[in-house]
Amino acid sequence: MRTIRARLAVYYALALAATMLVFALAIYLIYRSESFGELDARARLEADLISEILAQEARSQEKIVISDPETGHLVLAPTIASLFEVLEDYVAVLGSEGEWLFLSPDARALPYSSLQKLVAVAEEVREDSAFGLIDLGPPAGQVRYFVLRVARAGPEVGKVVSGASTAGVVLGPQRLVGAMLLVSPLIIAASVVVGYFLVGRTLKPVDVIVDEVEAITDGRSLHRRLMTPRSHDELARLTSTLNAMLRRLEQSFVSLRRFTADASHELKTPLTVLRSGIERALTHPKTPPEVMEVLEETLVEVNRMAELVDALLTLARADEGRAPLHLEEVDLKEVMAELAETAGILGEQAQVAVSVSIPDEPMIAALDRSRVRQLLMNLLTNAIKYTPAGGSVNIDCASRDGEVVFSVQDTGVGIAPGDLPHIFDRFWRADAARTRFGDRPGVGLGLAICKWIAEAHGGTITVQSRPGKGTTFVVTLPRTAPNREVGEP
Repeated sequence: MRTIRARLAVYYALALAATMLVFALAIYLIYRSESFGELDARARLEADLISEILAQEARSQEKIVISDPETGHLVLAPTIASLFEVLEDYVAVLGSEGEWLFLSPDARALPYSSLQKLVAVAEEVREDSAFGLIDLGPPAGQVRYFVLRVARAGPEVGKVVSGASTAGVVLGPQRLVGAMLLVSPLIIAASVVVGYFLVGRTLKPVDVIVDEVEAITDGRSLHRRLMTPRSHDELARLTSTLNAMLRRLEQSFVSLRRFTADASHELKTPLTVLRSGIERALTHPKTPPEVMEVLEETLVEVNRMAELVDALLTLARADEGRAPLHLEEVDLKEVMAELAETAGILGEQAQVAVSVSIPDEPMIAALDRSRVRQLLMNLLTNAIKYTPAGGSVNIDCASRDGEVVFSVQDTGVGIAPGDLPHIFDRFWRADAARTRFGDRPGVGLGLAICKWIAEAHGGTITVQSRPGKGTTFVVTLPRTAPNREVGEP
């Protein structure tokens, strides 16, 4: 359950299951309590009715208790006992000594031990009336009884016991709960489906916000804003907060880019003047040798600063959309031939074998010639820089499915897996031990410029590398002009 939608659907199902369980338990307890109340009322009514009948019969005739001719036990008179034969519950009329004077048909069907148990609990009652619950075993089971002392039916009659089995009372609620538990899985499954659908509709605005924010995370689309929902709920507040944050970020990025562009532009002219002065001093015949050495070191640093300023200015203009591509029909065969000449010179100086694959036939593509050459030169110099003496660098160009594919492969020191995700970041550089001699440390902007050039053309740049096995950069560019505005990085 990695999504909020799935978690909410499950929580909704669990809440529904808990609600159904509590509801079933409440129904069971209420139904059981009401059923026990009905049993108590029926038992009391039967006992009161028997007591009243016995009292009336005692007033109308001399003896209501006689001796059974067959057993010799005291029993109710047959005329009176016949009135109670229609009773369906467990009814017993006890004498003053605890003997039973009358048993209803259900009571007579009880085992002797169960009947004795019922009489015993009745004898233990010292109050005029009392309710109780007793387990008489099969077939009666749990019996809810009422004991009433009879005071107006003569000295021979002691108490009346009226009881009813609770089997039906318990079985009814149990069946109800069982039926609810039987259908509850279907209800819960349906609730999961419905909840998942409803939560999905509820969270749909969140998905829209996430998609819009993801489209703005590149740092070059901060002018875009999220659409504020009309619901005026928490999502509307979240959208307003994000828009305010994007507005502040946009202002910060614009200020930073403007500062970078202005600073780079202002530094370019002084560096050019400084480089010209140093070069003139180096060519002056009267310059002492010790001064010449210092001027040469200074010129190297000035050139490095000039490269840094040019790179910063290029990226700053690209970020502001002021570095449009000048697309034209370019023959890549000519571009690769020019690259081969420069690559041979650079490789010879670094003692690295450089091979450039030049297409046999013209390969026409709608590209910015200078930018593509800059991209390839950056990759070439980067490959030579990180390739030890005696290694090799191969540059290839091919056409595939309406695209142009450049590959720059070297046998250098490679890039660690942890460094690969960061190589296109600005000012990021791997361990200094990767440089061939440490004499050209670089500024960490070359690959960032390569990525911008590739993406500005509507293409991509990828890298594969293994430490100690070399690195391969692959640039894929469309042969036709991209549909979007080419000046947009």
